[in-house]
Amino acid sequence: MSLDSLKSRIPDYAKDLKLNLGSVIGNSDLPAQQLWGTVLTTAIASRSPIVLRELEPEAKANLSPEAYTAAKSAAAVMAMNNVFYRTRHLLTDHEYGNLRAGLRMNVIGNPGVDKVDFELWSFAVSAINGCGMCLDSHEQVLRKAGLDREVVQEAFKIASVIQAVGVTLDAEAVLSE
Repeated sequence: MSLDSLKSRIPDYAKDLKLNLGSVIGNSDLPAQQLWGTVLTTAIASRSPIVLRELEPEAKANLSPEAYTAAKSAAAVMAMNNVFYRTRHLLTDHEYGNLRAGLRMNVIGNPGVDKVDFELWSFAVSAINGCGMCLDSHEQVLRKAGLDREVVQEAFKIASVIQAVGVTLDAEAVLSE
């Protein structure tokens, strides 16, 4: 299981995805922990069993045990937060924004890795899940921490490509049944 194996599964009609997958992972300027944490969190967020099975072993091999756990934690907590905060934002009754969330999110305060890495991974998951409030919040933290826009964009490029690969391969799996 690997990036090459995943690329080999992408059909010819989605050649752009194959090229982009190789580019956003293979040619990324992100440090290894940021890159592979982003890959793992977005593979989880894509909800594609194929993508996750192919990319997880390589991500695990490139992450410390703490970073591996933190990346999975980012995917988990953002799955909850993205639904909650996206719903709050989309409701026309803005009074919901004044109510206490009452949801545990302790991992955000103590993720077990550099806070910037965890924020980047949370941002990437939020890109897949489409939560504008979360995207803005995490982007502001990343920019305040000194990350350039190009670094932030790298995270959502990875998210967009992994999501598209997952959609494509899952569709192909259904169509070949």
